Amino acid sequence: MKVYTNKDGSLAPFKNKTIAVIGYGSQGHAQAQNLRDSGVNVIVGQRKGSDNYKLAVKHGFKPGVTLFTAAEAAEKADFIQILLPDEVQAKIYESDILPHLKKGKTLIFSHGFNIHFKYIKAPKDVDVILSAPKGPGHMVRAEFEKGGGVPGLVAVHQTLSARSGQALAHAKGIGSIRGGVYETSFKEETETDLFGEQVVLCGGLSELIKAGFQTLVDAGYAPEMAYFECMHEVKLIVDLMYQGGLSYMRHSSG
Repeated sequence: MKVYTNKDGSLAPFKNKTIAVIGYGSQGHAQAQNLRDSGVNVIVGQRKGSDNYKLAVKHGFKPGVTLFTAAEAAEKADFIQILLPDEVQAKIYESDILPHLKKGKTLIFSHGFNIHFKYIKAPKDVDVILSAPKGPGHMVRAEFEKGGGVPGLVAVHQTLSARSGQALAHAKGIGSIRGGVYETSFKEETETDLFGEQVVLCGGLSELIKAGFQTLVDAGYAPEMAYFECMHEVKLIVDLMYQGGLSYMRHSSG
């Protein structure tokens, strides 16, 4: 698998261009601010009056200048990054984004779900790329501010041959390339991400914690003790695995 580091990326594809970040939620607020701090011209598309709209204003995006509706932002931008929840992307794409997709514009995703499963079908004369930091938005922002970066993935669904450096440029702009960026495909990113979340991270791990807790309580142990052993200490163990892998965790916790 091809791995890129900070020396590989360049922000040149964004020179004199505008990126519209559609959706100012978990990933949107982090990536928009990171791109802006990297010197990229960023505007935000967010529903007026929403909590995330107010948050964007708090973070320095100005209504009518760098903060617009999704349709307005899509019309003004050269690069359109869709960071809305997966289940609403297709609807907003059809109503607010597709009418403003002119030849040569670029769609950017941070999760390939809607492209891979064909809920969103982009015109053939529009570039479609993926730049996906492998961490929640607050971590993407925090690591960037510390001078680091959450590792990420890049992929190309369709692109003009002369514009293939766009995904790496975006990864550089949000800081992912500082932590290392891996080249993949929309299919691989989507299916491994869904598997990891549903089977291991959010599904399997949470069920294991609940089952372990209930087993101890049913056996007569205090709920407080069961909580510490099955829930509280999970973060401590995961931190060790993050630092040095499974072997390091076993060595440090033995």
